[in-house]
Amino acid sequence: MRRILKYLVARLLLMIPMLFVLLTLVFVVLRVMPGDPVSAMLGGHAPEKVIQEKKKELGLDKPISLQYLDYLGQLARFDFGKSMILEERVSKPILDKLPATIELTVCGLLICLSIGVPLGVRAARRRRSGHDFGIRLYANVVYCIPVFWMGLMLQMIFGVFFNLFPISGRVGSRVISGEFDKTGFYVLDTLLSGKFLALGDVLYHLALPAVTLGIVLSGVFVRLTRANMLDVLKSDFVLASRARGVPERDVVYKHALKNALIPIITMLGLQFSTLLANAILTETTFSWPGMGRLLLERIELRDYPTVQGIIVVYAFIVSLVSLLVDIVYAVIDPRVRL
Repeated sequence: MRRILKYLVARLLLMIPMLFVLLTLVFVVLRVMPGDPVSAMLGGHAPEKVIQEKKKELGLDKPISLQYLDYLGQLARFDFGKSMILEERVSKPILDKLPATIELTVCGLLICLSIGVPLGVRAARRRRSGHDFGIRLYANVVYCIPVFWMGLMLQMIFGVFFNLFPISGRVGSRVISGEFDKTGFYVLDTLLSGKFLALGDVLYHLALPAVTLGIVLSGVFVRLTRANMLDVLKSDFVLASRARGVPERDVVYKHALKNALIPIITMLGLQFSTLLANAILTETTFSWPGMGRLLLERIELRDYPTVQGIIVVYAFIVSLVSLLVDIVYAVIDPRVRL
């Protein structure tokens, strides 16, 4: 237990420089990009005097070094600042949109694992058979497909041609929005309030975006699970279990799969950042009201504080997930914390 706590503290300390470097890069890149929020607000025909007064009001007339120090001071107070475009705190739209993004990402991850791991196990069990080649072909194809193209194809097939699922939005017009004011997580709120008809509508709208995310990333876990299962199935303890007459299904799922899960858990942490990146494109494709759409909108408007706030939240979520994965990994495999 003491070693795990020591390992946890070390990982927490490593998060600080990573967040600092990312924040610095985002801050600098936003300010060297062409355009500025004042031009986005006032247009290209505003008088120069008005433009300069607005820049002074927003603090954009200061040197970048002073702007950076001011922003670090705000973050030290856990304050993301105020939007340069709208008269609101940056934290407000982020808190409003964050539950939608987390809900979509978690559901996409569950679908990804429910597809990737069983297919990888089956491919390893049927090595060099038709099942194996077909599953590996699937993994290679979905790995190469852009997530927005997959989303458009699912929209066209299941939303337009067959009219089975909605192609946009988070909830239907028949559901009262007040039913989701507890946590902002629609699935959780409908469960807590016992509104099962509303829950069905929420899952109905969540289906296509989550499946899009899940399918695209499932190829990684198919190949990883297959490779690790092939190694584990050659182990001595597997041969001994078969020699003792243990049923093949128990050998594969109760013994071999447990040992093959360690690298899969590691990949889970690495792929979570990819999942969030793909969620941005998925939210745009399906008009999903999450942080991905908010990020793209505010980048177009050059709303520096909001973009920086969203990036910081994304970085914190990825770091937190990586930390949780490392903790689980350290608990499962004692060699990691030696």
